[in-house]
Amino acid sequence: MRTAPALAGTAASLAAIAALATLVGGWGLPWSGGDAKPAAKSYEPPPDSAIPEGKFGDEVRLGQKIFREPGTYAAHYVGNDLRCSNCHLAAGRLAGSAPMGPAYTAYPAYRAKNGHVNSFEERLQGCFRYSMNGKVPPLGDPVLVALESYSYFLAKGLPVDEKAPGRGFPELPKPPLPADFARGGQVYAQHCASCHGPDGQGQSSGGKIAFPPLWGPRSFNWGAGMGSVKNAAEFIHANMPLGLAGSLSDQEAWDVATYMDSQVRPQDPRFTGDVQETRMKFHDTPTSMYGRTVNGAVLGDPAVTPPAGTVPPAASAPAPAGEEK
Repeated sequence: MRTAPALAGTAASLAAIAALATLVGGWGLPWSGGDAKPAAKSYEPPPDSAIPEGKFGDEVRLGQKIFREPGTYAAHYVGNDLRCSNCHLAAGRLAGSAPMGPAYTAYPAYRAKNGHVNSFEERLQGCFRYSMNGKVPPLGDPVLVALESYSYFLAKGLPVDEKAPGRGFPELPKPPLPADFARGGQVYAQHCASCHGPDGQGQSSGGKIAFPPLWGPRSFNWGAGMGSVKNAAEFIHANMPLGLAGSLSDQEAWDVATYMDSQVRPQDPRFTGDVQETRMKFHDTPTSMYGRTVNGAVLGDPAVTPPAGTVPPAASAPAPAGEEK
């Protein structure tokens, strides 16, 4: 979900979209509306002016570029139209929006998702595989090294702790009523469609994606963390619509997250060949819609589900990090 103002599709409107999109990947994001407050205000990431000179500083700056524009600086690993900064707002700096500094200090850590203790690099690999619907960079790849360097820089001053200030999304209570697809569609039309489009495919300006697709072939796949209704509801409630964070009620956040996560999107890369078997192995939770029937269609049905890992052919050959494709 993004901004509240209705956008009519004029040149002026698209310019406004581009300006606001810059804010998403940029420095600050004001908190306003409702009862929501930014999580853990004690998290104060260092500014760009604190990036050191020299080789390490160059690596940090490259990591920030990849974070803001992975489709340009890591195109050979990216299979959709998303940016890292679409979910980790303010270029990975915003508390309550899964900021990268607190994430860095939480690893190594065990992840039930792949059943072993993960390094931070392995965690980044998962982002490319699922959230970016792309290919996994090998450990030690320049893209991973740059992103890890940027995250390390953002972690300056934080304790080594899996519960560092600002980490993740603020926990959201269960809604008063069971989350509902139809109500979620109404919330989406009122608060989200002006930026993400009535069909959820996002909007572009000047040939660049201004607001990301929330479902469809160019969005995150079924294995992504945002494919959990709980995760999506927490993110939406704390951060969306852009500039009006906290303006949605708990119920509205759960409903619209359910609506978003009940749409067609790329297949889970772990797909076993059978939807219900894949659900039992990887999605057997109340907050995953994978394998469920919505409006007569089974979510994840390979007959209508785009493939996982759809990196464009022109970007399939690895290129040095920082080289535009």
